[in-house]
Amino acid sequence: MTELDEAKLNNFVGKMLGDLGGAFSVPTVRVGLRLGLFETLHKAGRVSAEELASAAGGLAVRYVREWALAQAANGYIDYDGSSDTFSLSPEQAMVFVNKDSPVYLEGAFDLAAAMIEGEPKVEAAFRTGGGVRWGDTAGCLFCATGAFFRPGYVNNIVSVWLPSLQGVEEKLESGARVADVGCGVGFSTILMAQAYPNATFIGYDFHEPSIVEASKHARTHGVDDRVKFLAASAKDITETDFDLITSYDCLHDMGDPRGCAAHMRRILKPDGTWMIVEPIAGDRPRDNMNPVGRLYYNASTMICVPTSLDQEVGEGLGAQAGEEKLTEVIRSGGFGQVQRAVTGPFNMVLEARLAA
Repeated sequence: MTELDEAKLNNFVGKMLGDLGGAFSVPTVRVGLRLGLFETLHKAGRVSAEELASAAGGLAVRYVREWALAQAANGYIDYDGSSDTFSLSPEQAMVFVNKDSPVYLEGAFDLAAAMIEGEPKVEAAFRTGGGVRWGDTAGCLFCATGAFFRPGYVNNIVSVWLPSLQGVEEKLESGARVADVGCGVGFSTILMAQAYPNATFIGYDFHEPSIVEASKHARTHGVDDRVKFLAASAKDITETDFDLITSYDCLHDMGDPRGCAAHMRRILKPDGTWMIVEPIAGDRPRDNMNPVGRLYYNASTMICVPTSLDQEVGEGLGAQAGEEKLTEVIRSGGFGQVQRAVTGPFNMVLEARLAA
C-alpha cells in the first residue's frame, strides 16, 4: 500500500474546499441576481445590510445580511468589518452587473444549475449509452446556454470574428445573404443584422422553442424585416446560395457534424465562407488540463455529448474536440481550405472555403 503523503492530502482537501465553496455559491448568486442585489449594491455604494435590503425593494433584512456575508466570503462583494458595510468593486461589477461585459457570468451560474437539474437524465444515459434530447435535460437549458454565450458574442462577433474572415465584411456591407446555423435563441443572428443593415439573415435551429424565442427577440430589436428564424436541422435546410454561413458553438453538439459539413458545402455559394466558432481546445486531452478545459469538459459531459448521442449518427465530438479533429470533420464535407482565423481565451474561429 502506498504511504499517504499528508502534505498532498492537505493540499487536495484545500482545493476541494475551494471547489465546494464555488459550487455552494451557485444558488445564492442566482438569488442575488434575480432579486437585483448585485445591481442595487453597485448603485448604492457602501451600505449596511439594512440599507441594501431597503434599496432592493424592502427585502427581508435577515436574509439579505446572510446573503451579503456569503458573497463577501465568496470574494464576490467586499465587506468592511469595522463599519459592518458591503460594497461592489468595479471589477466585481464587470462579472455581476454589466450585462455587456465580456466576463458577465449570470448565464454561467444558470448553466451550472441546469446541469444539476439534468443530472438524473444524464446518469441514466451513462447506463444505456443513449443520449438526452436537447431541451429535455433541464427546464430552460436553452435559455441558460444563450445567456452564457451572449457576452462573448456581443464583444467579438462584429468587432473581431467577422473582420478576421477574408473579404466577408465587404460582402456583408454590400448586402450578403447569411445563414446562422444552430442559432439558438438568436443572439448571434440579431447582432450581425444590427451591424450589417444591407444584409439578410436566416437563423436555423432544430429546437422549436429556441426559434420561438429568437423570433420574439428579432421583433423586440426591430430587425424582423431582415431576419427570419426557421426550425430545421442543419441537414434539412432547403434554402441555398448563401454568401456566408455561421455556426456558433454548435458543430460539436450535432449528431452528424460530417453530414452537416457536406450540406453546408451544398448550400454555400462557390465563393462563400463558412465560419465555425468552437470552444478553445488543444488537440490532446493533456493540453486541456486547465481552468477553461475543466469548464468545457464538465459541460460537455452533462450537455454536449448527451445531446449529440441523442441524434442521428451520434458522433459525440464533445466540447474539447480540438482544431485538428474539427478540421478533419469540416474537410470531410468537401471544404478544401480550413484555417484558424482567430484565437481567443474561450473560443477559436475556423474559416472554411470550398477551394483550397
